[in-house]
Amino acid sequence: MPETKTAAAPVQQKAKKKSEFMRVMRQLSKNKLAMVGLAILIIEILLALLAPYIIPYDYAKMDVVNAFQTPSAAHLFGTDDTGRDIFSRVLYGGRYSITTGILAVLISLVPGIVIGAIAGYFGGQVDNIIMRILDIIQAIPGMLLMIVIASVLGPGFFNTIIALSISSIPGSARMLRAQMLKERENEYIEAAQSINCSKFRIIFSHLLPNCMSPMIVSSTMGVAQTITMAAGLSFIGLGIQPPTPEWGAMLSDARQFMDQAPHLIIFPGLAIAITVLALNFLGDGLRDALDPKLKN
Repeated sequence: MPETKTAAAPVQQKAKKKSEFMRVMRQLSKNKLAMVGLAILIIEILLALLAPYIIPYDYAKMDVVNAFQTPSAAHLFGTDDTGRDIFSRVLYGGRYSITTGILAVLISLVPGIVIGAIAGYFGGQVDNIIMRILDIIQAIPGMLLMIVIASVLGPGFFNTIIALSISSIPGSARMLRAQMLKERENEYIEAAQSINCSKFRIIFSHLLPNCMSPMIVSSTMGVAQTITMAAGLSFIGLGIQPPTPEWGAMLSDARQFMDQAPHLIIFPGLAIAITVLALNFLGDGLRDALDPKLKN
């Protein structure tokens, strides 16, 4: 009988996780704005992935004769100062802007989770030391810290991701620490300690899975913020560099032509705004769906 119970335990855990996932998805599906945001993101990701096959022109091909063309049937979003098709560049630029946001958040999560888990579980002097270090880092404004890191590393796609990732670590660590401090007081942690579970297992098998809901919501919102920050770095010349069609870099190139060709700024600006809005809609929906108060 004990062997039967032991064998059934993993099956029960999997069933519980599956039912919890289905509950979250049902709750999320009831939120119309979240579904709109999810649909927009799926469409944008598909367009970015399929961009090489659907763009009407080579995004880097110059045609000076047709420079500053306004939106038309031939060029849906018009052309820029060198005659490059803006529609093609916006579609292809989604590859860089969206990938930058997602990768930067994912990379920052790993050290953020480790640091936050250690600080939250052990507490005491360990927590104090870690928090004071994070206080020093967060005393520097986020954008300024990113500018400093990007200036040291130099512009470029991967350097931009690293700069964005480093500046996001303290926020992730603090959020997980707060969840850990609250969660470690529960009885199931005392039970795990009483049967001599290792600290590593308690943190990563018991505490961490129960602290991830706020992290998921925060990460979704963080992607939107990171896309905006990446555009800001490119705008001041420290992010992804031309001729790469990143949305922020496109805005930077177009600012000197705002008066004579406003469409150069309108379309990449709309791409950033729509993506950030969709991520915020989805983040709000996930927050409501993962809220324990709404489980019933």
